[in-house]
Order: sequence, then C-alpha cells, then structure tokens
Amino acid sequence: MSSPRSRGFTLIELVVTLLIVGLLAGAAVPLIEVTVKRNRERELRAALREIRTAIDAYKRASDEGRIVRLAQQSGYPPKLAVLVEGVPDARSPERRPIFFLRRLPRDPTFPDQAAPAENTWGKRSYASPAHSPEEGDDVFDVYSLTDRVALNGTSYKSW
Repeated sequence: MSSPRSRGFTLIELVVTLLIVGLLAGAAVPLIEVTVKRNRERELRAALREIRTAIDAYKRASDEGRIVRLAQQSGYPPKLAVLVEGVPDARSPERRPIFFLRRLPRDPTFPDQAAPAENTWGKRSYASPAHSPEEGDDVFDVYSLTDRVALNGTSYKSW
C-alpha cells in the first residue's frame, strides 16, 4: 500500500514550478520581440534594396536609349507600378517589354496589410531634396512611411 504523500505534488512544489516557468517565459518574451523586430528590419532592408536596384536599372535602360523619354524627363520611372508592368524596349523590333520587378515588395512596417504595395512606400522625386522628400513626376527613391525607430536607434524613414 502506498502512502498518501507519494500520490501527487505538494502545493509548495507546484508553486515553485509555476514560478520557474513564469520567470523563463518572462525572460523569453523580450527576446522574441527583438527577434521579430530584427526580422522585420531585415525584410525592410531587402525590400528597399530590391526596389532601389530596379529603379537604377530603369534609369540605366533609359540612359541607354532602351526606354523612350522626352527631353525634360529625368529618366526615372513615373510610378513604381511601371517596374512591374514593364515598358516597351525601344531597341527591340518587336517592342518587347522590359520588366524590372516580378512583383513590388511591401513595406513590412506599414500597418495596413490590405493596402496596395505601391501605397506602402513614400516616394521621392528626382526634383525634391533629400532632407524633405516629396512626390513628383517620377520616382527617384523610396522610403518607409512609418515613424518607428530601428534597433540601432535610427528612424526607418532615413534608411
């Protein structure tokens, strides 16, 4: 016959176990939050690099005469959607389109997940200064619209 003590845990053992589990969970939550933020920052850097590379490729194709442009135009895309929709190749006899992106990446820090990808980015035209970017006739650069601050203390807008 077994004694009543060997049938279960005492109240003190349960409380100590819950206390240890609570401390471990409390220590893990901030670590998980930092990891999630770091992953979001990595996605933002990759998206900015992808869009900026496509904008530069569009400008290069324009400078090479592969994209028809007027004399007063800067050679940068008129809108971000053009990078995905493509433009006719002026050097190609069939006028095959040149595509610069398969899809436009979203800003991972933008709060509205239902918004179109193009609307998640701030756009700077070639004519606007770097310290106060404004939209215009073309898209020279993109930036995040969020006011959040990165892990390194810089604003996402300044990336």
